[in-house]
Amino acid sequence: MWIRAELKSRAKEVLKKSYWKAFLVSMIIVAASGDMDSFKIKKQWNITEPRNVLLEQKSDYIGSSFLEGVTDTAPWVWGLLIGIIASFLMLWLFKIIIGYAFEVSGKRYFLKSAQDHFDLNNLTYAFNRSRIVDIVKTMAYRGLLVFLWSLLFLIPGIVKSYAYQMVPYILADNPNIGYQRAVELSKNMTEGEKWNIFVLDLSFIGWNILGSLLFGIGRLFVNPYVDSTQAELYLVLRENALERGLCTREELMMDEFTK
Repeated sequence: MWIRAELKSRAKEVLKKSYWKAFLVSMIIVAASGDMDSFKIKKQWNITEPRNVLLEQKSDYIGSSFLEGVTDTAPWVWGLLIGIIASFLMLWLFKIIIGYAFEVSGKRYFLKSAQDHFDLNNLTYAFNRSRIVDIVKTMAYRGLLVFLWSLLFLIPGIVKSYAYQMVPYILADNPNIGYQRAVELSKNMTEGEKWNIFVLDLSFIGWNILGSLLFGIGRLFVNPYVDSTQAELYLVLRENALERGLCTREELMMDEFTK
């Protein structure tokens, strides 16, 4: 059993030793990830209106004119359009790779800082060739699962996002653990804890509101506090998982982690 006040207290003690490094790491995580794992469910309402024959005829005329214009478009215009779309897709893919890598690297920093190792070199942890492919694959798999569950409306998506919340921390321990195993272990770690984690997140609302007063800039100074507390939470859940036999120190490469 863990207590919110104790996690926050330990997080504050860590931040007292090196707040500005934590601030920098949190800034990089936000800038690189762009909240890519957050999901929004949009509902579209179809409103039936009386038919207007004149409007329908006009729309049909506009549609046919548009199609004629499309067929008359020069080939180079289509080539330019396809090139622009391909460029945006490449940039989006690049952002995903960079964002996921920095997110896991950031979690690595906060886990290490809880052990009094304030090394900014951890920000490059995920960019090693032996790690980045597995990290991106696992994080993308987690993102896909959250997205698919979110299609079942709000509650299932939120529940699953909490179930998979520990995946980046698990990857920070062992980036090559495997995408299915990382998700499975996160689900096991958070079993029976999702409501408590949700309440922990709610406990930061006051700080976020206060930070939002300065055009949202103040929230950037709150992020290190949240990130450090989340790292403390993972350390507790990891220890519980070890005691319950859900994983081993070797699987999470904990002996290597402490070096």
